[in-house]
Amino acid sequence: MEKNLQRIQFEDDNGNRPQPDRLMREPVDPFFQETLMPISTIRVAAAVIIRSDGRFLLASRPAGKPHPGYWEFPGGKIEDGESPFTAVVRELNEELGIRVTSAHPWITCRHDYSDARVILNFFRVYAWHGKPQPREGQTLAWQTADNVTVTPILPANQAILRALRLPPIMGITQAANDPAAFLQKLDRALKNGLGLIQVREKGLENPEEFALTVNVRARAAGARVIINGDERLAKQIDADGIQLTSAKLTELHRRPDFRLVGASCHNAEELDRAERLGCDYALLSPVLPTASHPDANPLGWKRFAELCADRCIPVYALGGLTVDDLPMAQRHGAHGVALLRGAWQ
Repeated sequence: MEKNLQRIQFEDDNGNRPQPDRLMREPVDPFFQETLMPISTIRVAAAVIIRSDGRFLLASRPAGKPHPGYWEFPGGKIEDGESPFTAVVRELNEELGIRVTSAHPWITCRHDYSDARVILNFFRVYAWHGKPQPREGQTLAWQTADNVTVTPILPANQAILRALRLPPIMGITQAANDPAAFLQKLDRALKNGLGLIQVREKGLENPEEFALTVNVRARAAGARVIINGDERLAKQIDADGIQLTSAKLTELHRRPDFRLVGASCHNAEELDRAERLGCDYALLSPVLPTASHPDANPLGWKRFAELCADRCIPVYALGGLTVDDLPMAQRHGAHGVALLRGAWQ
């Protein structure tokens, strides 16, 4: 992370403030930093502990701690000289009595309370030994992202709940010159649980009809649809969202009015802009060599992980990947993978 950069809240031209977890990264003048920054900064390692059925664990804060009764993801303060990974392993053992065997870095959220700024390094924990037990007087509850039944939730965790609603795999359409054949593949993928589809078809004779058909079939299966680049078409068919091209991303100064807004990114500057704009996620590409862009220099997994580190929005890996690359992508900080051919095979 660059030095002397802080993520701060802002107001738009109408004086509207984003949600507390809508963050931006801008240089802060040292003179103003002392007055803008809270009294102290607390670094926290937190865990989204995910069972095989997809449910995750929330814990209530016990009496005697700040914000008692509020629900949060398990975790705790990172001690001096401790890495976030070491901290989350230690905290989960102390709080819940489990020994983590698989945890991957995910999202870093920052939230300002009245007395402190909290920086939360989130990990997704997929495997552990032992049964979670409330060792510190907490109440535990297994939840789903689409139906959180406990309340109130600590404000700093709201962005995480939104991110958890994004499925790990995004399918990008490839209808080419045979939309009818593709729609059969779409039906198969939806039946197999595909939950997020990006319509990206610039060469079709009737893209509006194709996009509408995809949207209707996806809605019937409980999946969401985003349209690449064309805001007018997205509004016309009532799609769930818009995928901003990297060129469009550089032009915008405020978030488009859609339920979901994604950004296509290729470098740190574009990821920074996607965060400032308040995008819900980003696609980062190309990770590996691709047939569609043979001249592009792939990032590779090491550079991908460096670019994903400390991001406050989920990042999908894109480029030369298959479903089998999902575990590798998540080990390197990705939320999931975006697939062209691989989503429809």
